[in-house]
Amino acid sequence: MEIVFSQEKMPGETTVQLMKKAGVLCVEEEGLESDRVTVSVTFINNEEMRELNAIYRGINKTTDVLSFPQFNGLSEINKEGVICIGDVVICTEQALLQADEYGHSPERELVYLFVHSIFHLLGYDHIEKEEQGEMRLREEKIMNQLGLER
Repeated sequence: MEIVFSQEKMPGETTVQLMKKAGVLCVEEEGLESDRVTVSVTFINNEEMRELNAIYRGINKTTDVLSFPQFNGLSEINKEGVICIGDVVICTEQALLQADEYGHSPERELVYLFVHSIFHLLGYDHIEKEEQGEMRLREEKIMNQLGLER
């Protein structure tokens, strides 16, 4: 899996390596060949995230992660060639606050937000209770495989 990381506000190498492993696990869990998949990841601050959230979701406050999918679900994904599934934008400041609030490492929070976003890019959502449960099971499975369980 190719992950194109922004160089600004990028986390440490350990976190980056875990995100790469997580990405492969996520797409392979959904039956995609990881060597065909590309995603971009950008790290931004609270103000930048607030602006993006206002523009794209109409919510004028900071959030932890935004996902910009290229497809509406797995059924739309090309059967051949490179698959750019979309873009992930993570608010590093918010992730660090949440890690502290939840009592786990910043590394775990950043990787979790990435996993969460990848599943959004693959067509999952958490608006409906049933969908939320399905998405959470997938997220927890990947986090457990990485040794980053709750």
